[in-house]
Amino acid sequence: MSTALILGATGATGRHLLRELLSNDQWSKVGEYGRRVTPEADLPQNRGKLEQKTVNFENLEAAGLKDGRWDVVFVTLGTTRANAGSAEMFEKIDREYVVNACEAAKTDDPEHKQRVVYLSSSGADSSSHFLYPRSKGLTELGIARLGYADTVVFRPAFLKGAQRADKRLAETIFGYVTGAASHFTSNAEIHVSVLAKAIMKAGILGSSGLPPAVDATKAGQEDASFTLIGNKGALALGQE
Repeated sequence: MSTALILGATGATGRHLLRELLSNDQWSKVGEYGRRVTPEADLPQNRGKLEQKTVNFENLEAAGLKDGRWDVVFVTLGTTRANAGSAEMFEKIDREYVVNACEAAKTDDPEHKQRVVYLSSSGADSSSHFLYPRSKGLTELGIARLGYADTVVFRPAFLKGAQRADKRLAETIFGYVTGAASHFTSNAEIHVSVLAKAIMKAGILGSSGLPPAVDATKAGQEDASFTLIGNKGALALGQE
C-alpha cells in the first residue's frame, strides 16, 4: 500500500480525485492539503484514512509537507486570471504555489522514490505569448526539475461535467461545441470523473507501467523531462 497527497482537492477535478483515492485500497493514507479543504459534509463515509490540513502557501515550511513521506503527490491545484484578480497573482497561484508545494513535499531521503502527477492543460507551452498556456508549460518544467523519481503530466481537453462555483457562460457554450466534436474525435473533451480515474491510475502505475493504449510520450527539456498524457490517453486510461 502507498500514501498519497493531493493538492487542490476542492477544484473541479480534484474533488473527484479525492473520492477515487479514498475508495481505493491501494492507498493506506490520503492527505488533502490546500488553501481550503473539503467540508466534512461533502466527504464520503470512507474517510478514515484522510488527513486534512489547511496550508498557507506563503509559509510552506510551517505546513510540514514532507513529514508525510508521501509516495505519490497529486496536483490539481490551479486558478484563472479572473479569480486571481491579476496576471501577477494568477502566476503566483498557478505556478509558484504549485512548484513550491511540490518541492516542499519532496523528502530528503534518496531511497524514497516519489512520484508526482500534475494536471496541466491542453495547449500548455512554456514559450507561448499567452498567459495561461505559458504558465502551465512553465509549471510543468518547474515540477520536472525538482528531481522526483517519476513525473507524469496530464494535458486534458475541455473538462466535461466540471462543477464550479463561478458558472462561466463561454465554458457552457464551448461545452456544446466539444460535445458535438467528441462524436468524431477523442481529443475534444473528457468528463472530470474519467479524468480523475486516469490520474489516480497513473499515480499507481507510474510511467513505466502505463499501457500502450495511453500512448504516453516523453516531453519537456533535457533537464526537465516528464511523461506526457494527452486527452486521448487520459480517456483510454480512465475508461480502462
